[in-house]
Amino acid sequence: MTELRRNPILDSATANAAAVVAPAIAPALVIPSPAAGVAAPKVGFVSLGCPKALVDSEQILTQLRAEGYQTANSYDGADLVIVNTCGFIDAAVQESLDAIGEALAENGKVIVTGCLGAKKDADGADIITKVHPKVLAVTGPHAVTEVMESVHLHLPKPQHNPFLDLVPDTGVKLTPKHYAYLKISEGCNHRCSFCIIPSMRGDLVSRPIHEVLQEAENLFKAGVKELLVISQDTSAYGVDVKFRLGFWKGRPVKTHMTQLAEALREMAREHGAWVRMHYVYPYPHVDQVIPLMSDGHLLPYLDIPMQHAHPDVLKRMKRPASGEKNLDRILAWRKMNPDLTIRSTFIAGFPGETDEEFEYLLDFLREAQIDRLGCFAYSPVEGATANELANPVPEAVREERRARVMLLQEEISLKRMQAKVGRTMRVLVDEVGAREAIARSSADAPEIDGVVHIKRSLTPGKAKPVVGQFIDVVITRADAHDLWASVA
Repeated sequence: MTELRRNPILDSATANAAAVVAPAIAPALVIPSPAAGVAAPKVGFVSLGCPKALVDSEQILTQLRAEGYQTANSYDGADLVIVNTCGFIDAAVQESLDAIGEALAENGKVIVTGCLGAKKDADGADIITKVHPKVLAVTGPHAVTEVMESVHLHLPKPQHNPFLDLVPDTGVKLTPKHYAYLKISEGCNHRCSFCIIPSMRGDLVSRPIHEVLQEAENLFKAGVKELLVISQDTSAYGVDVKFRLGFWKGRPVKTHMTQLAEALREMAREHGAWVRMHYVYPYPHVDQVIPLMSDGHLLPYLDIPMQHAHPDVLKRMKRPASGEKNLDRILAWRKMNPDLTIRSTFIAGFPGETDEEFEYLLDFLREAQIDRLGCFAYSPVEGATANELANPVPEAVREERRARVMLLQEEISLKRMQAKVGRTMRVLVDEVGAREAIARSSADAPEIDGVVHIKRSLTPGKAKPVVGQFIDVVITRADAHDLWASVA
């Protein structure tokens, strides 16, 4: 399960991409810079959803750029608009439908792609065209070819000289220059009862390992200082190809999470960078990755979507691991690396959840001491098999349980954050303002975790922090989410 959030799209120092970041309701219109002096059709782009969808958007924008299309910074300036949708939960569906409606009202020519494009209603009808019949075309996620075919149909390819407008090796990126997402696979082999992702994104398809490592190297060479590894199930990387042996710079390397982590760690060390692992299921072989986190390049950070702790609830969820094993594994990992940060998401009020099962979850959280935690009150998702389970929990109870989880987590997080006061930490600078700089530590993934507020030094002649720079700071204060620090 992925937390719903609008993708932040920030200005890139290389001018590969810029954006108008919209308010809470309006989507962000992505604006990669066009080739100087080239007149070409213009495409507007709205990107919604999780980092995996963001990577899909980057791939489409890269192909548009490669074919000579320009992009527009307003609906009025676009010849057509592409909307990349999210469709995981009801709020995401509504946000996507609203974004499509706005694009139609403001521009009139709209192509839709993404997860919502793969969803049908209870009658088997396409959700998007039922609500917005005037869209030009609809595709599902990771459908670059299909999107481009629709673009070609409604906005013919421009006359383009690729030697005059080369796309960077990294492609067009929608993140700041100093960090980027690296998607290693598509789809998922699990059939969790609350989730419809496999019906939209399909079964697991792992990218060839040489292709993943080449993209990682290109990003590091382009100045990326933090690489965020994403997928639907990072721990399962290579399962679909039976951990096929590949080659990277003449060396054999298996299509396997542990060997990928080792190769990325080595690459990050060469470039003085970080690698952060997301969507890691707690399979036994993850134990082999923890020791690789000792030198600070493969970060001691795991994003593990646990969803619950009680074995019976996990069974109803059709999750691949039990609560007891998760707790044992977490405790063992922390013995191997005391600096390990664990982020997770949980669902409160899943159908059939009893008072005893919920109290079991709270006891688990007290013992596991999860560093970063998000909790959702269970929300029925059309097409999910969990909707058919007996004994649904009333909405008011679901919300009350979610609130209790978050109240407990506030206490846990505050205690763990305050334990960092007085420590010296290496942080990566994201923003520099007049009075303070905003940075992140190894415990902080962009946009979903906390930040480190660094007081700007007013000492004459002392260099100010620079975006994308690593600096050492001393932690002076903490709350349940953020840290405050001074330069060491």
